[in-house]
Amino acid sequence: MILKVKNISQIGGIVKAPPSKSYSHRAVILASLAEGTSRLYDMLYSEDTLASIRVCEALGAKIKKTGEYLEVVGTGGKLHNSSDGPIDLANSGTTLRLMTSAAALSDNEVILTGDDSLKTRPMGLLMDALMPLGVEARSLNDNEKAPILIKPGYSGGETNIMGNVSSQFISSILISSPLSDHGVTLYVLPEFKSRPYVDMTLDIMRKFGVDTQKAHYLKHDDCDKDEQNCRIDEFKVIKQNYEACDYTVEGDYSSASYLLALIAINGGKARIKNLFRNSKQGDKFILDILEQMGASIVRREDYVDIESDGHLKAIDVNLSNAPDLLITVAVLGAMAEGTTNITGVAHARVKETDRIDTTCRELEKLGCKLTERQDGMSITGGVNSGVVDSHADHRLAMAFSLIGLKHDIKITNGEVFDVSFPNFIEAMEELGFELELENE
Repeated sequence: MILKVKNISQIGGIVKAPPSKSYSHRAVILASLAEGTSRLYDMLYSEDTLASIRVCEALGAKIKKTGEYLEVVGTGGKLHNSSDGPIDLANSGTTLRLMTSAAALSDNEVILTGDDSLKTRPMGLLMDALMPLGVEARSLNDNEKAPILIKPGYSGGETNIMGNVSSQFISSILISSPLSDHGVTLYVLPEFKSRPYVDMTLDIMRKFGVDTQKAHYLKHDDCDKDEQNCRIDEFKVIKQNYEACDYTVEGDYSSASYLLALIAINGGKARIKNLFRNSKQGDKFILDILEQMGASIVRREDYVDIESDGHLKAIDVNLSNAPDLLITVAVLGAMAEGTTNITGVAHARVKETDRIDTTCRELEKLGCKLTERQDGMSITGGVNSGVVDSHADHRLAMAFSLIGLKHDIKITNGEVFDVSFPNFIEAMEELGFELELENE
């Protein structure tokens, strides 16, 4: 379907940010691993998080949606695969990565698979890191990608993993580690990207009763003069159990970036509720970015006020700890005065798509002048009307819709925002930006 602008009225107002997708995934997985009954409030029910719910149910958790919360009766870490065949995770890379480690806690084999896009996501680094922990996981197609077969058994011990590919690999091992036979010591080798996502994982693990230890030390052999490049992060999780709890999912800064960018590009005032000042989400960096580009931001305990005159200036920004902001910032740069330089996001090439490549190719269709680099891009402000394709990437569809504030734009395969922000159209409409889907 084609996503396009229906109408633009007075831009501004008050809207609630959707629940965090990252925290929703983690909450349902930890509640499913816990002993007892958890109540999860303000859960996000998107295509991706529904994939996590399905696999947790298949592995033994009893999950029921009520009017106020999601009730999860946990397994106490004793998983059993009741599925007759491979468990379909659709397009949820987060679910695949987080559950590959946890699936080893099942007393029988588990096969995790998904759609054609998910089957392109590299998994070899995680499977290699799990091997020293007694976990046997292998690609059925011998290409280090889904479908992944995970056999029962998780002894624990020590392992290491590179930190510059996906923080979800690190989170996957950490989430499953307290339920291993002997606990886990995990060394994350330089360079550690997207660190805030791991901080989020540790935060919610503690909420579900697990004690984690974190330390830093320097590797002295083969160490250059830059000590930062020699630092290894050490995580130690002893054998213990998750405890059920009542948990409220906070608002999602990644999804809120589109609401905030709407005001920044067009001009106006808005209040975005359910965004917490003390959030551990790395994507709250969007507030700093918008301030640097010229918007006025006021941070409160549980909401953000933004005001803009619609005139944005280019910036230089490193997104190594917030790669999900890449496409939003690229669109902001395309609508700003000057040349915006984005660096530090080589790991964005292994997301739903190669987000550096697809973003550059679609901006070029709109006449944007840019230079693509291995770890980012330089974008000179200025775009025209046109038609772009989402490449089935929810973040591209949502971010590129913002160009419709000032130019005619149509986005094919534009319905994919359901992956992370099911009420995207309704939330944007509350701020005066009306979008619609029509058949191609």
